[in-house]
Amino acid sequence: MSVKVTVWNECRHEQEDEEVKRVYPETIGGCLMDGLAPYGFDLTLRTLDDDEQGLPRSLLDETHVLIWWGHRYHGELADERIDYIQQRVLQGMGLVVLHSGHHAKIFKRLMGTSCNLAWREADQGERERLWVIQPSHPIAEGIPPYIELPQSEMYGEPFDIPEPDELVFTSWYQGGEVLRSGCCFKRGRGRIFYFGPGHETFPIYRDANILRVIANGINYVNQAHGDGWSLDNWGRPEPAEPGAPRQTRFKRPRKPGGVKPE
Repeated sequence: MSVKVTVWNECRHEQEDEEVKRVYPETIGGCLMDGLAPYGFDLTLRTLDDDEQGLPRSLLDETHVLIWWGHRYHGELADERIDYIQQRVLQGMGLVVLHSGHHAKIFKRLMGTSCNLAWREADQGERERLWVIQPSHPIAEGIPPYIELPQSEMYGEPFDIPEPDELVFTSWYQGGEVLRSGCCFKRGRGRIFYFGPGHETFPIYRDANILRVIANGINYVNQAHGDGWSLDNWGRPEPAEPGAPRQTRFKRPRKPGGVKPE
């Protein structure tokens, strides 16, 4: 069965900025759709200005992996929509967060931190060397020891995220800064991959190695199986061991401060 991938692209830059329109006339989301098509995914493209902000529950319920590219308009996403995406990730939906999506509500929610970092946008960009830290990691499959990007936006440390469960890539920039730019996290049953390169005025998403990393990331965060327990809060009145104390009646929640309700 094909992996069902929803590519969510804010898609406002392409309407407002002529330089972005020149680099990505088909939009960033459209470029990702074209670049990922050869990998055999079942791809759907949605944007912020689509109905229900492009993220209706019916679509999310069918999505195996959600790709997220956003920048200036993170605050417009409805909190109840973020709540549902978080629930889907905890249930096992994969999430790939690209570039400035580090400030997306959903990423900050799942990380529990500000996700702030250092940045510099040089007029013509600057060179980025993306080093493979774990060559044996599935996301690094088919990738050379490093990817050289002639034009990029500098994203540097300190990057206010929790310690990644796995660090696959580290970036070095022409100005001397470094960034943990390929980070894997687990939340509930879901896997998350943050991938830093991808500024809107540089053709980074036309680089074959970058597209290969994203495709590998999709396969990695896709839930391998659907059985097993979700991490729900369930009562267990019957103990696992025969003869152990068991719950015989329903207990109402305690009042704040530990005082039983009257």
